[in-house]
Amino acid sequence: MIRPPLRPDEHDRGRALGRALRTARGPRSLLDVAAEAGISPETLRKIETGRIATPAFFTIMALCGALGVAPDQLLETAEHPITG
Repeated sequence: MIRPPLRPDEHDRGRALGRALRTARGPRSLLDVAAEAGISPETLRKIETGRIATPAFFTIMALCGALGVAPDQLLETAEHPITG
């Protein structure tokens, strides 16, 4: 199955998700969070940098569990980033 290329708005949402995950991770190491979520550190790095713009639902749920945030909180942070 060949996936169609992502649209610019999908790339933007992926970058916003990555920023929200980095914010939620705070001072915790990328390696620790990835291990707790059961994903590779490289996968988490790619999600956080927006290189994986549309991660699987179960990956996001695992990350939410590892970070102790509800999916709706993560979505809120992605849509309205905390600045300053």
